[in-house]
Amino acid sequence: MDQEECKMNAVIRENFGKGSSRLLRRNGQIPAIIYGNKSDPQPIALSIKDISQKLHRKNFMTNVLTLNIGKEAIQVIPKEYQLNPVSDTLIHMDFLRVSEDSIVSVHVPVRFINENKSVGLKQGGNLNIICHEASLLCPANMIPDSITVDLDGLKIGDSIHMKDIILPENISPVSHLNFTIATITAPTSSSS
Repeated sequence: MDQEECKMNAVIRENFGKGSSRLLRRNGQIPAIIYGNKSDPQPIALSIKDISQKLHRKNFMTNVLTLNIGKEAIQVIPKEYQLNPVSDTLIHMDFLRVSEDSIVSVHVPVRFINENKSVGLKQGGNLNIICHEASLLCPANMIPDSITVDLDGLKIGDSIHMKDIILPENISPVSHLNFTIATITAPTSSSS
């Protein structure tokens, strides 16, 4: 997202509960909350149109956003959202307040490269992806778009673990280093 897309307007929410949340949604807004960074939770309301357009864009959940609330600009990262189980529309959003020195836990997509250079895949093996997202601890202003796993030279039976991935400086995995990201498995034979 470019810098302009990372800004959204919000208003302070004065009323709480199921009834006031329904009224907000009927008026084109959703209830949300900003928490963290040693500050009191701040209930807000956002335009459902604005947030829905951004929600399904690449890396939305790992981007730092600026929420303009009156004259105050608050830096946040989207943490959770809730969808209506029937209509699949957005009904609530949680944001984590961050500052320049905040360390955050995020889920970053894992990307695989050089599949054509993997000996095991050339021999008909399968890439068995165990983890599609890596859980990382990193500064809020240094969240990577993705983590890259190089499959060059991997053979059938090889595994890629978290310790095999070279992470940028100041970024560390949440899980233990022996956590398996993917394996190259033998080809499955079809039974007659």
